Amino acid sequence: MPPGAPLGLFGGTFDPVHLGHLRLAEEAADSLGLDSVRWIPAGQPAHRAHTDKAPQVTAAQRLEMVRLAIAGNPRFTLDAAEVDAAVPSYTVPTLERLRADPAIGAARPLVLLLGADAFAGLPGWHRWEALLDLAHIAVAHRPGFPIDAASLPPALAALYRARRAESPAALGAAPAGAIVTFAMTQLAISATQIRALLANGRSPRYLLPDAVIAYIQKQLLYSPR
Repeated sequence: MPPGAPLGLFGGTFDPVHLGHLRLAEEAADSLGLDSVRWIPAGQPAHRAHTDKAPQVTAAQRLEMVRLAIAGNPRFTLDAAEVDAAVPSYTVPTLERLRADPAIGAARPLVLLLGADAFAGLPGWHRWEALLDLAHIAVAHRPGFPIDAASLPPALAALYRARRAESPAALGAAPAGAIVTFAMTQLAISATQIRALLANGRSPRYLLPDAVIAYIQKQLLYSPR
């Protein structure tokens, strides 16, 4: 695999994984010229630990749902290391782990995929200032609504202006350090919405892959209380 082929990284709780997640990863691969996208479910999402937003299902179950969702897409791969580690997941240590992998090393371009809301919240992340030392960042936004630096927290706005690259070609030119944006098809789907539907005994059909729905039903996940 050529060193210049960017590898997309898509982390998240995926509680549960849904079509919005899948579409973001697919459009990122196309728009940014990614060689592939590695899905990285969080084992213990640090930002949701000890809150009412803690996952309702086990890490192993969330991992299996992602495995089912991405099956059949040759550009998607699954990284189970954060789930297997059974410790709180933080993005910078995850990136450091990947850089230590000889199959990736220091030279391979890594591209962290984020939605616009997650990007705006970066200053609240653990060691967020180190992210661009380890990877590029690609931010998905709604068509016609590009990222507005003036709406970002001041420290993040300054970083965005300094590191913004106009072309996705920048991602293959260096291992890390650039911020790019791309418009993606807007799908008004959220995991919160899906969990609420399931908790109320309603159908999540057409919001999730059928294989994920079948798994949820078999395992009685997010069941009506």
